[in-house]
Amino acid sequence: QVQLVESGGGSVGAGDSLRLSCTASGLTDEKYMSWFRQPPGKEREFVARSNLSGGSTFYAVAVRGRFTVSKEAAKNTGYLQMNSLKPEDTAVYYCAVGWSPTTTPGLYASWGQGTQVTISS
Repeated sequence: QVQLVESGGGSVGAGDSLRLSCTASGLTDEKYMSWFRQPPGKEREFVARSNLSGGSTFYAVAVRGRFTVSKEAAKNTGYLQMNSLKPEDTAVYYCAVGWSPTTTPGLYASWGQGTQVTISS
């Protein structure tokens, strides 16, 4: 059974940086790790994706140029580096793994517990 454990959320000011981590166990042949976020009162939205076996990445327009995904295979851990944070980045952030390069949350079977990111102006 896949387990994803997230860490690294917190409260910072606009312009600051945070790095989220997502450590996976029980993976079989999942190909992609994605990050989503759910702002208060809104639906969950795609943020970024990385190919677990390669170097390809993909970002939502809202975070392109500010956020970077990476991975450390030896630790089974993916990272979301978030720079130049804005108040509108405030959300609960989730990692997920799956087999399809999709931005649709419902197509991911395994999720982390979520971590709160709060950006003050």
